[in-house]
Amino acid sequence: MNQPQDQLEALHEIRNIMDRSSRFISLSGLSGVFPGLTALAGAALVKWYFSQRNINYYQELDRDLTRQDILFLLGVAAGVLVLGFCAATYFTVRNARKKNQRVWDNQSRRLLINLAIPLGTGGAFCAILLYHGLFYLVAPAMLVFYGLALLNASKYTLSDIRYLGLFEIALGLLASIFVGYGLMLWTVGFGMLHVVYGALVYFKYER
Repeated sequence: MNQPQDQLEALHEIRNIMDRSSRFISLSGLSGVFPGLTALAGAALVKWYFSQRNINYYQELDRDLTRQDILFLLGVAAGVLVLGFCAATYFTVRNARKKNQRVWDNQSRRLLINLAIPLGTGGAFCAILLYHGLFYLVAPAMLVFYGLALLNASKYTLSDIRYLGLFEIALGLLASIFVGYGLMLWTVGFGMLHVVYGALVYFKYER
């Protein structure tokens, strides 16, 4: 009998039990991939719309946009949010059932609360920016507050999400400096980073 090996296995099992009791670990990597793909599709739609309106997708975000332009962008953002949330919920529930874990418990409640507070604050702040006509700062603000939300929620779920949050914050700060590239950096943050993060988490925990 290999006593040191048995002790290590016991410690590993204790750690797993503690993780399950303090963290919501049923997040699926596909919950990141599909919202990312939705964001990329939304960005492609915005790029097409801008080409029809002779707006430079990469460098003219700081120009004066019409009411029609703003309503279209808000509609696309809302669509991406709803579809992304639905996809993330579906794959998370599916992953939890596959692992015979509860979806709604103290851990998931703590996760959602700590995610919702920065997100709600960011949404209100973006609305204020729109009210004052500071549209070019909306994309950076969305990235920064989303990154802060992920960072805040990472204490209650997979630790990998912390790094995604840090990258989102960094992209938001870059977008606030290079305001003409806000939409492009928004696409990278909500689209490409989500796909990469989701794929890494999927192959790390679900394969």
